[in-house]
Amino acid sequence: MIRQKNLSMRVLIAFITFMNMFIPLSTDLYLPAMPEMAEHFQSGSTLVGMTLTIFFFVFAVSIVIFGPISDKYGRRRVLIYTTIIYILASLTCAFAPSIYVLLVGRFFQAVGSGAIITVATALIKECFTGKLLTKILVISQALGVIAPTVAPIIGGILLTFTSWHGAFYLLTVLGIINLILAFLLTETLPPEKRYQGTIFQSMSLLMDFLKFKRFMYILMMFSMLAAPYMTYLGVSSFVYVEMFELTAQEYSYFFAVNSAAAVLGPMLYLRMKLRFDNEFILKFSFVGALISAVAVLILGEVSAVLFLLSFLIFTIVEAMVRPFSMDILLREVKENVGTASSMINFVQTFMGSVGMMFGTLPWSNFVQGLAIVMFGSIAIAIIFWWLVPKNA
Repeated sequence: MIRQKNLSMRVLIAFITFMNMFIPLSTDLYLPAMPEMAEHFQSGSTLVGMTLTIFFFVFAVSIVIFGPISDKYGRRRVLIYTTIIYILASLTCAFAPSIYVLLVGRFFQAVGSGAIITVATALIKECFTGKLLTKILVISQALGVIAPTVAPIIGGILLTFTSWHGAFYLLTVLGIINLILAFLLTETLPPEKRYQGTIFQSMSLLMDFLKFKRFMYILMMFSMLAAPYMTYLGVSSFVYVEMFELTAQEYSYFFAVNSAAAVLGPMLYLRMKLRFDNEFILKFSFVGALISAVAVLILGEVSAVLFLLSFLIFTIVEAMVRPFSMDILLREVKENVGTASSMINFVQTFMGSVGMMFGTLPWSNFVQGLAIVMFGSIAIAIIFWWLVPKNA
């Protein structure tokens, strides 16, 4: 472990947590403003919705690219340069004269976000060990749910005294804060431990992880178990606003309540980790996810409140799975942590995007579509669980 000269332990933990907030902040903050943006640019909801779709797609690709790059050039340099990209991209979004310029800005916001998340994950592995690693994962994940909880509410409040531009001004400021902290960070990957091949050869590290069957089976299992949450993110506004006829402000409150419940997940995992083994925790997660899927299918169409409560169970399970999966997967890795981090985040984001795509298909209604995605994802996760060697 490289000692941090300019950042205390608490500040370092806060910094890592802050970086983990970049994705929900970059997506959820402007959700309440999307109707206003469609009107401002005189474009359909499809083009405005592309600001989310393109973000997640590019984010997933960025993760894959910057994992090996950070293994070759170090965490600090990559973090500084990509945070600058994020800041410039946020300003581009704020001053975008057309929806197409906004999409370009979102493209480069995703590039910066992918690198930031990858570095944040690698820092956890390189700065903490043993039981402390588990606790830091739990703390960062628990505090990380603050962003999706408050982001849509802040976005709704911003709309009361400013336009949709305010969300991107705020993201610019957050990027500047991240840049300042990045400059204070002491490099955690010394030159002698970096990948010594060319940048193109470093990409081959990804193939090594694809051949690591135990790692990939575990990763796919957890990614499938968590994928329906991205589906919920994609369809929630259609369900609450169009199906249950809530206002945009009311929708932001329902969205925030669901996100707030996620804070229980990491806490539950930490308590269970002290008393039960990994297999019991995993079975508990499967059962909880199935109960939620059944509840969504049976009660989800009755009212907005019952839809919220039905999916709330899965939200808690998904939040518990996040530190659980990272704890197991990072302990499987002995070197090239940046590449491992990129692979973990890429697969999770990609499978979540696939879930979002299936969830927004022209179902008879989106609640049934969400339930089907939940059942399918859980079934596939169980199959991968059977494939993982139990004695390894």
